[in-house]
Amino acid sequence: MKTKKINFANYSSFKIGSSFDVTVLEKGQHYHNLSHYYMIGACNNILIGNNPPPMLMLSKEFDFIELKNNTIKIGAATPSGKIASFCKKNNIANFEFLSHLPGKLGGLVKMNAGLKEYEIFNHLKTIETVESVIPRHEILYGYRYTNISQTIVAAEFELSYGFDEKKVAMFKKMRANQPATPSAGSCFKNPQGEYAGQLIEAVGLKGFMQGAMCFSQKHANFLVNTGDGKFEDALFLIKEAQKRVYENFGIHLELEIEILDQEYMSQKSSY
Repeated sequence: MKTKKINFANYSSFKIGSSFDVTVLEKGQHYHNLSHYYMIGACNNILIGNNPPPMLMLSKEFDFIELKNNTIKIGAATPSGKIASFCKKNNIANFEFLSHLPGKLGGLVKMNAGLKEYEIFNHLKTIETVESVIPRHEILYGYRYTNISQTIVAAEFELSYGFDEKKVAMFKKMRANQPATPSAGSCFKNPQGEYAGQLIEAVGLKGFMQGAMCFSQKHANFLVNTGDGKFEDALFLIKEAQKRVYENFGIHLELEIEILDQEYMSQKSSY
């Protein structure tokens, strides 16, 4: 398989990271020995460390949208903005929230991305992986979670018509309190009955700076890069937030972002 060198300081939404080789998966290749790779898409939800694991990305061949048999089939490398534009042009319903949710289809499905109750799994029928086709009822999923372990290459959804511009406006309003400064979106999942941003603010970390990184003054659950942000500073703030919130409230903040750093990942797996 061929590789592509990516500068993650330019490519990722965090604007953090060095240049690393990423293996590119193309159609027609033998899909074997992929388990040791970590799949990346648009890197809107990823913090790249100094020593990431082997990474894999899909070629542009997996960027497609097809309508057939009352379903809409979307390739895992298809950007959310392209899906939203296609649905608007073709008067297709239920994907309006993607107009304000960055990412590619594979990552959106893997984490059951969404806004409030509008989630990617709501109208999912099947996912296609490098190994098999899996119906939705065989997948465990919940709030920003799935148990999908295989590499997703496409997904099929129910096809309904009636694109709703009012929903687009509603989703835009829902995102209005989120900072435009480089980040990876919400840093932590909201604990049941709580809001991560309020907990972070309550322990004095809203606006707290470590190097060029801080929890945003606009929304405390957004870890933002105000300049030349470093991985070490981002990781310090993540651990500090978890430590302070647990000490003060007995609540463990679970990450919504993914941290790709082998030292961090090995420490986490040993807990």
